[in-house]
Amino acid sequence: MEGKKDKQHELDKRYLRMAKIWAENSYCQRRQVGALIVKNKMIISDGYNGTPSGFENHCEDSEGMTKPYVLHAEANAITKVAASTNDSTGATIYITASPCLECAKLIIQSKIVRVVYEDEYRLRDGVDLLERAGIEVVCVPLEE
Repeated sequence: MEGKKDKQHELDKRYLRMAKIWAENSYCQRRQVGALIVKNKMIISDGYNGTPSGFENHCEDSEGMTKPYVLHAEANAITKVAASTNDSTGATIYITASPCLECAKLIIQSKIVRVVYEDEYRLRDGVDLLERAGIEVVCVPLEE
């Protein structure tokens, strides 16, 4: 059983590295976040933080604050899978940062069963809600 756990940990690190690369697509200056939804070892959706389709690609206002309509990486990945023929039931979402409360609610509703992230966000309410919902939440630092 230990070998299976080690293999899953290695897969988790690989998908997180891929999410980190995907985050580079974000135009946000303050923080770039990436997310991948994986089901049966297949990436079924991806997302990064940014403005809605058709908006300018500037995430921050003139004071450097994030605009209120910027979408988080998880929300982009979840809405993308919802608009496809794929189904996120039973999937894992890999995120470069722990989810906020609003994204945690979307994760729960999309029937994702596992959340793997690299960096802790300053607030922990999203992670707490996911755990309360019975979703497996795993922090995997890539710099070990």
